[in-house]
Amino acid sequence: MSAPTTPPALDLPDHLLAAADRALRAVFAPATASRPLPASTQSAATPLTEAQRQQAAGLMRVNHAGEIAAQGLYHGQALAARNPQVRDMLLAAGREETDHLAWCQTRLAELGDRPSRLDPLWYAGSLALGLVAGLISDKASLGFVSETERQVERHLDGHLQALPEADTRSRAILEQMRSDEIQHGQQARDAGGIELPTPIKKLMQLTSRLMTRTAVHF
Repeated sequence: MSAPTTPPALDLPDHLLAAADRALRAVFAPATASRPLPASTQSAATPLTEAQRQQAAGLMRVNHAGEIAAQGLYHGQALAARNPQVRDMLLAAGREETDHLAWCQTRLAELGDRPSRLDPLWYAGSLALGLVAGLISDKASLGFVSETERQVERHLDGHLQALPEADTRSRAILEQMRSDEIQHGQQARDAGGIELPTPIKKLMQLTSRLMTRTAVHF
């Protein structure tokens, strides 16, 4: 019996086609979660007032936009990754972020609201950032993941405080997202991610604030 053969590595055109497919699915196709929607520990959710509904919807729209951006970042970094193991790790994290995207999408629909109209822009801009980070080096790219997830953790902390207390359903989603983001950041550091220079961290914070303030309205 002949020994099993190793599947051939994908060449550049294959990688580009796969990247294009991921982009179209992330921006234009309904996200599908591989895990069930996180459930509140409370047996029944308290009905929201109209003001509470609008507040929760604005926050979840921002989080949905953030998950679109996360897709772009991970896809761009995976496309530029040199080490296949790093590429696989980035794509695996991206698939978990797809769960977040689907959960936020579901919750927005439950709240009778919509995602940001600028989702294609968030994806394209983040894809470009991911490509730049990946082209520098795998360690720089992993450092970018680490810092991004650190900032996302703080962002989610703020949203958990800002959510109406009655919105236990959104809270359960954000708490699970926060746990996943912490894990992704730790994985990136364990894989050799470097600490980014302070000016880069500040620029990332400014970019995040711009997206947050825009997505909540558009």
